[in-house]
Amino acid sequence: MIKGFSRTWRAMLPWPRPRGGTRYSACHFCDTLHEFAPLEEDMAARCTRCGAVIYQNRPASLARATAFSLAALLLMALGHVFPFLTMDAAAMRRELTLAGAATALIDENAPILGLSVILFTMVTPVVLAGGMIYVCLPLMFGRAAPGAEFTAKWMSRSEPWNMVEVFLLGVIVSLLKLAKVAEVGFGIGFWSFAGVMLCMAGAVAGIDRDELWDRLEVARS
Repeated sequence: MIKGFSRTWRAMLPWPRPRGGTRYSACHFCDTLHEFAPLEEDMAARCTRCGAVIYQNRPASLARATAFSLAALLLMALGHVFPFLTMDAAAMRRELTLAGAATALIDENAPILGLSVILFTMVTPVVLAGGMIYVCLPLMFGRAAPGAEFTAKWMSRSEPWNMVEVFLLGVIVSLLKLAKVAEVGFGIGFWSFAGVMLCMAGAVAGIDRDELWDRLEVARS
């Protein structure tokens, strides 16, 4: 128990320094090249030319990324179990789930739109949150999971395609139009996916990519 605690504590120590020579990092805005150096917790490296943040060491980064990702997966499960929307019109009540909405789009001769809903609001968030847990949780104990580097690459590629917030915005706009012909209410599924959106943002912002790759390199070595 004490041994496991000490490993966890080492993972919470300042940014590890991989072996090798001098490394450089370019500013994302002006491309100014800077010498790369690991940071202590709650510190950020800024560009000497434009002042933009190049990379930063967030407090308890691994724990935050893992916790937010786990919360996102749990909320996503609730979002698929409970109704997303409820509509009352002409003495008829209908409850709609996210999977039901995607299936309805496919049945209504809109297969591309239906498959896009499944891919960008169901599959991609699971890949991103699950990958974050798979990579970050073992790193809290100073270890790298098998295939962690490959998983981290796919996390980075899938991040731009996580469109839960775009889907929720589209739902809200549609509800403004439906409210004229029916009484529409948000179900538990909607609020669950709103929580997924916030948790995914917290998970992605929980750890810097440069820190993540440094920790993977040190754990492998």
